[in-house]
Amino acid sequence: AGFIKSPLSQKRLTQDSVELYCEAIGNPIPEIQWWFEGNEPNETYAQLWDGARQDRVKINATYNLHSTSTIYIANLTSDDSGMYECRASNDPDRNHLSKIPKVKWIRSQANVFVIERPDIKAHVTGVSGKLILTCNMTAPYPAIEGHEWMHADKILQTDTESSAFTSYTIEGKMEDHSGVYECVYKTSPVIKGQVNISVPPQVMAYKKSEHGNEGDTGVLICKNPSFPPVSSWVWYKNGREVSAPIVNGSGRYIIKSSGNKTELRILKLNIEEDTDDYHCNATNSYGFGGAMVNLRVRSRLAALWPFLGIVAEVLILVTIIFIYEKRRKPDEVLD
Repeated sequence: AGFIKSPLSQKRLTQDSVELYCEAIGNPIPEIQWWFEGNEPNETYAQLWDGARQDRVKINATYNLHSTSTIYIANLTSDDSGMYECRASNDPDRNHLSKIPKVKWIRSQANVFVIERPDIKAHVTGVSGKLILTCNMTAPYPAIEGHEWMHADKILQTDTESSAFTSYTIEGKMEDHSGVYECVYKTSPVIKGQVNISVPPQVMAYKKSEHGNEGDTGVLICKNPSFPPVSSWVWYKNGREVSAPIVNGSGRYIIKSSGNKTELRILKLNIEEDTDDYHCNATNSYGFGGAMVNLRVRSRLAALWPFLGIVAEVLILVTIIFIYEKRRKPDEVLD
C-alpha cells in the first residue's frame, strides 16, 4: 500500500479549522483510520471518529479503486494541538481483538499546532470628511512581516511594517463606504481583524419611475447597497406610512424580499387603482431608510395612438390631393 497525505506540519489559530487528507492504494482496498496523540507527556494515541469532540470532528471516506479519507476539525482549541496519524491496512484481521494482523498498519503523521488567537482592537472614526480605520493587536503575538487592508476580496493597502498597529484612511462619508473591512497581519499563521462601517439602510429604487400596460404584471424593485443587511422590508402605497402596509399575498400584491433586495409585483394592472407612488422602507439594527417608486399604467391601446395618428395624416393628405385634382381646370393639364 502507498500513502499520500497533507503537509507534515500545520499552524492554526484557535477558532480556526484544519483539514487533513490521506490516500491509500492496495489490493484489496485498504481501510483508513484516524488517530490522535496530544502533547501531554502521559497521553497516548486514541482513535478519532466522525462526530467526536462535541461534533467538531468530521471524517469523510470513499473506497473506490483506492481509499481516500479527509478529517476536518472545526473551531479549534489548544487541546487540538498534537500528532494526527492516518493508518491504513487491508488485512482481514486488522480489527480483530485477539488476532495479530499479518499486514501491519501503514502509518503517516501530521503535526498540528494550535496557537492562541491574539486579541485585535478595531475602531473606525470620522474626522474632517475622512474615515480612519485602525487595528491594534495585543501581545503576545507572532512575528509580523507586514499588513494588508482588504474589502470585498480586494487589496486596498499593503506594507512591510512590523508594528502591531495599522490604519487605513478613506476619503468620504460613512454612508458611501459602509461594509466589512479586514486588517490582515502577515504572520505565521495569518491573523485577520475586522472593522465594520455600519449605517442605516441607504435604500435605492431600481427605477424611480416604472411603466406598465393595463392587464400586465407591474414589477417595482428596491435595493440596499449598504451594511449591515436589511432585517425587514415594508411596502406602502401613496408613500404614506400612516396608511396600512401592503400585505404579501393580499389582493393582487406579491412581495419577495431577500437580504438587501425587495420586489413588489402587482398582478393585472389597473389604470385607475394602481397608478400611484409606492414607498419601500427598510430597517436594520442601525435605523431605517426608504425610497419611492412612481408607477404609471398605460392603456393597452396606448401603443396604437401613434399609428392611428400616422394613418390619419396620410388620409388627410390623400384627400387634399384628390380634391385638388378634381378642382383643377382643364387648361392646367400638362401636355
